[in-house]
Amino acid sequence: MADDLTTIDGCETISALFRKRVAELGDKVVIREKDLGIWNEYSWSDLGAAARSIGLGLKALGLQRGDVCSVASEINKEWMFADLGIIGAGGVTNGVYPTDAPDQVEYLINDSGTRFYFAEDEEQLDKVLEVRERTPTLEKVIIFDMEGLRKLDDEQCMSLEELLLLGDEYDKTYPETWAREIDAARPDDLMVLTYTSGTTGRPKGAMIGQRNMLYMLNVIQVAFEFGPDEQQLGFLPLAHIAGRMFYTFSPMCSCSVVNIVESLETTVQDQQEVSPTVHFAVPRVWEKQFSTVSIKLKEATAPGRFAYDKALAIGKRAAAARQDGRQLSIGLRIANFLAQKLVFKNVKELLGIDRARWLATGAAPISPDLIDWYFALGIPMYEVYGQTECTGLATTNTPDELRVGSIGKAVAGAEVILSDEAEILIRSPGVIAGYWNKPDKTAETIRDGWLHTGDVGRIDEDGFIYILDRLKDIIITAGGKNITPSEIENQLKFSPYISDAVVVGDKRPYLTCLVMIDDENVTKFAQDNDVPFTNYTSLCHTAEVKDLIGGEIEQVNANFARVETIKKFRLIDQLLDAEDEELTPTMKLKRKVVNVKYADLIDSMY
Repeated sequence: MADDLTTIDGCETISALFRKRVAELGDKVVIREKDLGIWNEYSWSDLGAAARSIGLGLKALGLQRGDVCSVASEINKEWMFADLGIIGAGGVTNGVYPTDAPDQVEYLINDSGTRFYFAEDEEQLDKVLEVRERTPTLEKVIIFDMEGLRKLDDEQCMSLEELLLLGDEYDKTYPETWAREIDAARPDDLMVLTYTSGTTGRPKGAMIGQRNMLYMLNVIQVAFEFGPDEQQLGFLPLAHIAGRMFYTFSPMCSCSVVNIVESLETTVQDQQEVSPTVHFAVPRVWEKQFSTVSIKLKEATAPGRFAYDKALAIGKRAAAARQDGRQLSIGLRIANFLAQKLVFKNVKELLGIDRARWLATGAAPISPDLIDWYFALGIPMYEVYGQTECTGLATTNTPDELRVGSIGKAVAGAEVILSDEAEILIRSPGVIAGYWNKPDKTAETIRDGWLHTGDVGRIDEDGFIYILDRLKDIIITAGGKNITPSEIENQLKFSPYISDAVVVGDKRPYLTCLVMIDDENVTKFAQDNDVPFTNYTSLCHTAEVKDLIGGEIEQVNANFARVETIKKFRLIDQLLDAEDEELTPTMKLKRKVVNVKYADLIDSMY
């Protein structure tokens, strides 16, 4: 590994590193993808050949260095093939969330100047065809899955299969092109556009370069020591920086395997089958796993619940000792061994984490109690922190340096300081060049090489960093009390019946809350307790469900000072998904959108 953290095995670009891995690893499996219940395997040679054919097919269509190509698809091998083909041919890959509406697709194509657009299937194709008359830079649409489209006759559209054949023909005529384009890549070249979620105003295209990503791969390796035998579960969207970093690019450094789920609906079953050895996910995933266990415990026998409670107490004592660097007593070692074998083994198998060396969480705040729970199960969980604008990670807890509740220390090669307003500032080789075609927004966010994150934090005497809240989200009540809502919200989300929550109270006399219930768990509660309802909306309006959530809120209130307690709450009575404007692609409620859209509901609590 390079001392400067911006090269790997002598390679100064992702393009060169990819070529090196394809040549060296050949038949070693890099991707497994589940299709119709069967796990299919793809080697580095398969990945290299597909990327080469796609890249050269784009060259045959007229791709020039620096041209933007967009990909709209759920996670699949074709996404990865296209991504590496585009980059290898000198293009720039822009990810489009498959949940984006046609007007969002139109904006992304026009803002990025996309020439070539990859659409997963008929659904994604329909969106781009609906807006193509208003997207003058768009030249060609390439479709991954042609099911239902075999009779499509549109000169602007072609199948991925046709593009692959075109690339193969181009390769025969110009066999030196692929190597020449890879050799032409430079560390400062733009490689990826990742559009931020845009909770305020239109999304901005973060410009990630070759050097940015090589640095990030080294950072992951230094922190967690990925190895060639590691198995990851691929389920996060590849339009998100985390999915791209862990699934598409990190195997180039670690030589590990990515197992792509059949669909988002089969993720739980697929994870049980794969049982990944290392696993990164957003807090909502970890909260859902805890909820699953909590609900099952309610159905368990009294002896079963007793055994679990005893095992959990033992696991927490053992975890606390290890975190403090203390040796476990012989008695505690034996008790913990029995707790793991007799109780937690089944829990971990249920969750599909029984082989995990470590778990990692990031992209949103998480309750420290939830991290402690995973440690008690015998699996370390490390909270990490970063942003798209620093290509992923800026701080992390590690096996050697850990403090639950913090976001760890600055990663290798990075500096993290606080401004006079306690805003977290980051300087590292991962900090991007700026936003695509938005110099004013770039100047606001990146000043003198420092990324202004918008997060308020503190740094303790040992260098561990803590997020307090978003700078713009801190609530100042009418009484002048400063309150960080995320701490309260994280505890609320620890409930198996609460999916998400937004605390309200800025310039108000007291705090209130909007709650999004966990549909599956609350539905089961209603069925078990003979609560009549017809749909999600009616479920939210039943007295029993309101009492259930009220009880959960009161439990959380007990942990806070009187001025920080929730006095009233309302349930969002619409079942939301990632296509709704209230949610980010990682299923977080957008505070500003919620405050505007549900203003009348909020006002009713005052």
